[in-house]
Amino acid sequence: MLLTISGPIGSGKSTAAAALADALSYDHVSGGDIFRDLAAERGYTALEFNKLAEEDPQIDRDLDRRQREIAADREDLVLESRLAGWMAGDYADLKIWLDAPEAIRAERVADREDRDVETARAELRARAESEQKRYREYYGIDFADRSIYDLAVNTARWDPDAVLGIVRTAVEAYQADADEGTVQIADVDYEF
Repeated sequence: MLLTISGPIGSGKSTAAAALADALSYDHVSGGDIFRDLAAERGYTALEFNKLAEEDPQIDRDLDRRQREIAADREDLVLESRLAGWMAGDYADLKIWLDAPEAIRAERVADREDRDVETARAELRARAESEQKRYREYYGIDFADRSIYDLAVNTARWDPDAVLGIVRTAVEAYQADADEGTVQIADVDYEF
């Protein structure tokens, strides 16, 4: 199975994806790690690299192309990034969205990156604005559109073990239904 975990900065994507991959004995690929590695290789912080990516669309396109290639070629994989669900497209068996309020995400980023919370919050907002602008411009993706996800979890409500339990339960239920041949995909029309 190919599972994707997406969400904003500080939502717990990496923690949940690594734990889920470990629990299922799947491989784990992180788009954030790839992006940070590319930034570091070129001597930039993630924020600086985000700003550079606004002027150089090839940065995002290269990263996103790698994610699509990985999704197309791998089984038993947890692919994690802000756009993993979008980039994996129909290759994904189950698409998961994780989120938390901005204040919680800023605290997590501050703790993880050894910064004060206000600096983390300002950087979090700047990165989010930069990325959302690029996603819309390059791909026509509205980052606020959650309609492609099969499961959404507010990670502020539970600790990492509980989040893993929720996600793993969903994956196991999906897998059991798939094994029995009972998974149904319905076309839904929405009226506005």
